[in-house]
Amino acid sequence: MWSNVGALVLVFLSSVTLYSLLRFFHKMWWLPNRIKRVMSSQGISGPPYRFVHGNTKEIAHIKDQAKTSLFTGISHDIYPRIQPQFVIWFRLYGKNFLDWYGPQPELVITDPEIIKEIGSNRSVSLERPDLGSFHKKILGDGLVTSKGEKWARQRKLANHAFSAESLKNMIPTMVESVEMLLLRWKSMAGSEVEVNAEFRILTAEVISKTAFGTSYLQGKEVFEMLKEMSTIAGRNYYNPRLIPGLGKILKSSDDLRSDELQKDIQDLIIKTIKEREKIMAVDADTWGTDFLGQLVKANRDTDERYQLSTQDIIDECKTFYVSGDGTTSLVLSWAVLLLSVHKEWQERARQEVFELFGRDNPRSEGIAKLKTIGMIINETLRLYPPGLAIIRKNKREVKLGSLTIPSNLILHVPVLALHHDRKIWGEDAHLFKPDRFSEGINKATKNNPSAYMPFGFGPRNCVGSNFATNTAKVALAMILQRFRFTPSPNYVHEPVHLLMLIPKNGVQVMLHAL
Repeated sequence: MWSNVGALVLVFLSSVTLYSLLRFFHKMWWLPNRIKRVMSSQGISGPPYRFVHGNTKEIAHIKDQAKTSLFTGISHDIYPRIQPQFVIWFRLYGKNFLDWYGPQPELVITDPEIIKEIGSNRSVSLERPDLGSFHKKILGDGLVTSKGEKWARQRKLANHAFSAESLKNMIPTMVESVEMLLLRWKSMAGSEVEVNAEFRILTAEVISKTAFGTSYLQGKEVFEMLKEMSTIAGRNYYNPRLIPGLGKILKSSDDLRSDELQKDIQDLIIKTIKEREKIMAVDADTWGTDFLGQLVKANRDTDERYQLSTQDIIDECKTFYVSGDGTTSLVLSWAVLLLSVHKEWQERARQEVFELFGRDNPRSEGIAKLKTIGMIINETLRLYPPGLAIIRKNKREVKLGSLTIPSNLILHVPVLALHHDRKIWGEDAHLFKPDRFSEGINKATKNNPSAYMPFGFGPRNCVGSNFATNTAKVALAMILQRFRFTPSPNYVHEPVHLLMLIPKNGVQVMLHAL
């Protein structure tokens, strides 16, 4: 009897093993080769698929080689250094090609007509793909990553929190926060300042006050922990988990640290939510109008269709902390670097500020009139976009232009490649020339607006883009009223991609009081 049971167990285990092996080879070999044939029949080729790893090892090798060629001085021709694999593959395979993130196929697209279709497509078949585990811990199921009806509900709340009227009401808070920064800088005149770190404090202060009704000191721990999690996510970007769930069993030091950070962030945000709930119980009219207030109200909504859970609120807070902090501080950091090098533009912008405001602080009605500063910000975002790609995934087969795209492909629009494309911008694409935006984005892109998208495109464009731009305008205007700045001899120009495009060594400039 026991021998029969043993034989049955053996047969069962053999069947499970065989099934697992078949699934493994189906995912790692049959599906990639099928998709490769389908795309090849439509004229789309790309680097060969390598069993299990795809092109991830090849990408890592190409990027390591690119790092050996150091930047000479302050060159804005950063695309070949940041994404050298794309430079090679566009040359070999054309304007659209197929590459592989492990067994996951990715269609990299620069065809403007197809990009336009992706941007205007409101079908649920085109969604943001699931992120890796590290990115998921950072953003949860917030606005950036959520889908379907949940995303629509979250987007509506965010649109309300960052409406034109709300943004106008935020200007005095932005001015107040910049004044605190400049008061600190007053004692630093004539010396070196690392502005990237300074602008991270500034934007954290603005976000804390305008979106969450708190001070930077209360949110400081959250910002610092999210920064550390972003660094962890960045260094694991090209290490796909080939066996789902394995990371839950065999945890690396990065897994353990990110778990710890995730829990600590959750605890701090829950504390902030509870404090707000107590205040709103007494004065909901005043404290229910900012972003956090809107989220707390949605948590209490009696209609379940519009209700947000506590976890939803936590995820939304994390998303805004990360997106708002990174985007705004980076725009300011790169803009100050560019103006320190290109002094003629620094003087043009300063003259504009004095003509509009004199030495008074900027007013909300004058922000839109800062045309020169607007051009400088646009050109900064073109050369140094915070996010390097716009990613979608089609749940089912979809027709885009002349291409029939099989289900479950990643659609990758390479923002940095488009922003530095000499065919679009001219041979001076790598140079800082804000006047290319003097007649607007359409003229600058030769009526091809999909060539410029620092804040994404379509219905899922960045909801906080105007918030980031307004903060940058206010800060630059007030800095220009009080200081001149030049590059520090200690500055080393080395942009790197860690979740966003950041200055690896910070941005050091010399401050000179006016």
